[in-house]
Amino acid sequence: MSESSVLYDAPGPRARARNLVTAVVTVAVVLVAAVAVVWRFGDAGQLTAEKWKPFLTGGLWTTYVLPGVQGTLTAAVLSIVLALVLGCVLGVGRLSPIGPLRWVCAVVVEFFRAVPVLIMMLFSYALYAMYDVFPSKQLALAGVVTGLTLYNGAVIAEIVRAGVHALPRGQAEAASALGLTWGQTMRSILLPQAITSMLPVLVSQMVVVLKDTAIGYQITFVEMVRQGTVVGSAYGNYIPALIVIAVLMITVNFALSALATRLERRLRRSTRGPAPMRAEAVEQEGAPGAVVLQDQRD
Repeated sequence: MSESSVLYDAPGPRARARNLVTAVVTVAVVLVAAVAVVWRFGDAGQLTAEKWKPFLTGGLWTTYVLPGVQGTLTAAVLSIVLALVLGCVLGVGRLSPIGPLRWVCAVVVEFFRAVPVLIMMLFSYALYAMYDVFPSKQLALAGVVTGLTLYNGAVIAEIVRAGVHALPRGQAEAASALGLTWGQTMRSILLPQAITSMLPVLVSQMVVVLKDTAIGYQITFVEMVRQGTVVGSAYGNYIPALIVIAVLMITVNFALSALATRLERRLRRSTRGPAPMRAEAVEQEGAPGAVVLQDQRD
């Protein structure tokens, strides 16, 4: 078999030349656009040294930036933890052999996936304020966390369901043959394997949670993007302020992705779990045709 791609034919000399020209033109256009944008910012006085000086003072960071970072990280951590718990519960519920439980979980998942996050934040904020569920200082945080938890929990439930369904059917069949219940099979065999394969998708969803905290500015939640616009309004340096906030957001996202990648590698290298087992038919003396399960360690 040829080593060329099976998805499309390998480009010939003319196609390679055309692709090279297209790539060069695209890069040139992007560079020209970037230079034009920077030039316009320079003409507007947004890139002068005076606009960056406020970021060299401690007062700006303690008054504006750090409270925004704290708010973003607090809302993101709470939402991620609660969404993971809710998503696992709903995802396992959708896989349950009990029909009513499976239908209820399916309705909940589809409902919260369909409702926009901002609507859930606004509704939660108004509901908590109406019944004094949380102190006034925590209302915005509670609304943001509730909206992010419900939406992302529903998405994670679908990720869990898809991850379990992606496993070979023989896993569940072998567990059933060994006499394990559905709960034991899910807890001891299917979920541990599915979590490792789902980790990259879960990390992507966690990054979405982190970025969606910015929507909370609609309910007066103090987070990084809101504080960046406040800095820009106070000091007249919107572009430098948003650039600093963008760098902070990118740094946090990269740290989260790096942590998850390290965790994934560690899980894949882990050998503490039982080795895969294979069934081999052998005839034993006094038990013809018996099936013996033997450990086959890699």
